[in-house]
Amino acid sequence: MLKSNYTGSTKPSLYNDAVMLNDLSRDELISRERALLERFAIHKEAGLALDLTRGKPSPEQLSLSDELDAMVGGEFRATDGTDLRNYGGLTGMSEARELGAELLGIGAEDVIAGGNSSLTLMYQYLLHAWLHGPLGAETAWRSEPGPTKFLCVVPGYDRHFTIVESLGFELVNVRLTDAGPDIDQIEDLVASDPSIKGIWCVPKYSNPTGHIYSDEIVKRLAHIPKIAGPNFRIMWDNAYAVHDFDDHPPILDNIFNHCQIAGTKDNVIQFASTSKVTRAGAGISFLAASQANRDSFTKTLGIQTIGPDKLNQLRHVRFLKDIDGIRTLMRGHAAVVKPKFDLVIRHLTDGLSSDGIGSWTKPSGGYFLSFEAPEGLATEIVKLSAEAGVKLTPAGATFPYGRDPRDTNIRIAPTYPSLDEIDQAMPVFVTAVSLAAVHKLLQSSKKRG
Repeated sequence: MLKSNYTGSTKPSLYNDAVMLNDLSRDELISRERALLERFAIHKEAGLALDLTRGKPSPEQLSLSDELDAMVGGEFRATDGTDLRNYGGLTGMSEARELGAELLGIGAEDVIAGGNSSLTLMYQYLLHAWLHGPLGAETAWRSEPGPTKFLCVVPGYDRHFTIVESLGFELVNVRLTDAGPDIDQIEDLVASDPSIKGIWCVPKYSNPTGHIYSDEIVKRLAHIPKIAGPNFRIMWDNAYAVHDFDDHPPILDNIFNHCQIAGTKDNVIQFASTSKVTRAGAGISFLAASQANRDSFTKTLGIQTIGPDKLNQLRHVRFLKDIDGIRTLMRGHAAVVKPKFDLVIRHLTDGLSSDGIGSWTKPSGGYFLSFEAPEGLATEIVKLSAEAGVKLTPAGATFPYGRDPRDTNIRIAPTYPSLDEIDQAMPVFVTAVSLAAVHKLLQSSKKRG
């Protein structure tokens, strides 16, 4: 069955009026296929070369932070007089930690302000836990007998999966629901398998769906270590915490507060960064954790570095100032990004809803939306789109090992292309989806005949 989650459109269609594909006769499907092939040929002849693969800020978004470059201005000292041009400051300058604390809703004493990449901090922390133990040598994951496993919420972020795969973990899929990861599944898995050492979470505007974890899911996740054991870690990557489209956004519950109540504060490691707030690849990263985790981790961190780029931290502190400054800047981002998401959704709605093909998310923030194709068609849709000059994230990329067991999920990243480019790319995508769906139905009818 080809299904859509769309319930109606108020905009005029950019595509042909249609009826549900499942209701068409074989002759009608053949006629539809012919029309789609003609449309597809026109797309190919246009010679497009458009890229909707990765979630990068657009030049317009990056320009919002151009004042950042002038923030140091020859004054290199922190408010306490520290010369930030020199070595030291392993956990970052205090003002930067305070900024990260506001971003994560946690005390500044619990925050480490790092270099330009939160992904680097994630890798460093997990390598530390693997080699040296989250809380000392006796807790080292590598010393435990048998295989080690990590829970991966799917669809999810491919780079998360690659980190734990590179460390030799076996990756275990956990279903993402509208409210967050399937918490019943998680509880069952960790209760029956002590080799599971952690879980990846993108709790607000999840990559790629844009879902936000419900209060109930956050609360129950905080209790998971009670089942899994003290060596279990929740990797809480709140990358899109302030990437809201509206002035009154949904609020994510504070997992650290719930962990303190549950007695599991040592089991959650939180991350954030300003990479998509200011300059991509040139922001500040943050790690927040209990004192026991910080004390253990900084011992390993001190072997790798004498300190982060504190001048970069300084210019960010002076430019952003505080959480209100961040939110003001992000309203500028929303003005650029939201119309792009709206345009993608309009094309999907006008092009596919009346045919009943696929389903898609409608995020209220973040960097991605997720398209669910009819089962078995994602790879073919990506291939057809590429043939017509529109490059998409590879099918399967949002699953561990690059394997989507149902071959349905496609991540769409609208932030970087211009509105005009999206307006060119989406009809190609819609045509590819429709063509793949018609082919599948024709093959099925042939088999039945």
